[in-house]
Amino acid sequence: MQISETAIADVKILTPARFGDHRGFFSESWNRTTLADAGLTLPDFVQDNHSLSHNRGTVRGLHFQAPPHAQGKLVRCGRGAMFDVAVDIRAGSPTYGQWVGEELSYKNGRQLWIPAGFLHGFMTLEPDTEIIYKCTDHYAPECDRAVAWDSCGIDWPLEGVTPILSEKDASAPALADFTTPFQ
Repeated sequence: MQISETAIADVKILTPARFGDHRGFFSESWNRTTLADAGLTLPDFVQDNHSLSHNRGTVRGLHFQAPPHAQGKLVRCGRGAMFDVAVDIRAGSPTYGQWVGEELSYKNGRQLWIPAGFLHGFMTLEPDTEIIYKCTDHYAPECDRAVAWDSCGIDWPLEGVTPILSEKDASAPALADFTTPFQ
């Protein structure tokens, strides 16, 4: 497992080894011992989610769960490709409001570790893109929140794309109008 740093120290890129032949490949996408041996200890995961977006340009996010059910997420792409983003919303953090974006795809096998205290969102780069992610807390609808996808200065890959949003995401408040629950 290769662990790479990003511009925000707590957000990591994990790239599992792939072993392939004429039939396809095998990859161990998560192994607590392997990561601990490499110096990365992540919280326990309690839930796995799987999402499919039919159209290129689908934007989901920017989402988070507020305490006491804040979630860290380990995100990967099972099919297709996406631009995955994490935005720091931890009050007092030297990187508050800054973002990290990474292309995750079926082909590159990368995963993005996004700790609690970050917004998370993505835009699909190919049709029928599947996103699979592990969470460190269970979904709690009363803690579910969103911030406007276009209010954080993110350099989304919008060339030739009209973003497709849910009503919830289209009406989310801007980061400038948002008070973080992460102290």
